[in-house]
Amino acid sequence: MKMSAAAIVSFAAGCILTALVSARVDARADSNRVFELMIYHTRPGKGPALESLFRDAAKVISKHGMDVVGFWVPEADPAWADTFVYLVAHPSLDDARQRWDAIHADPTMRAYIKEASDNIILRVDQKFQVDEVYMRPTDFSAMK
Repeated sequence: MKMSAAAIVSFAAGCILTALVSARVDARADSNRVFELMIYHTRPGKGPALESLFRDAAKVISKHGMDVVGFWVPEADPAWADTFVYLVAHPSLDDARQRWDAIHADPTMRAYIKEASDNIILRVDQKFQVDEVYMRPTDFSAMK
């Protein structure tokens, strides 16, 4: 499934704008903070299953100190029907990697990962279809 860069950037901008409306976060300009945008592409019709899985897995994710800005599911756009999106704020890229390592080692999370890997997330040529990008806030961004 290929999406144009403009669509991804537009969606990311919308996600961040939604976060700004819900809560403003002030940070120093020299912060190492990064945001991680995750877009999961599911097998046809499996978007709701991934949403349900994340509803429970979110508890494990937050237990490890992850600052999830939000989870989103598409509405009224068939091109996005089989996707699940979330945005995480991290104090730094190193912190993100350490927390993800801890989450992936958590036995409770392993069960969620197995379920998603075996039955829900789309694979093309044995590669999971997950778009992941770490982003730094610009110096003029309200959310840093």
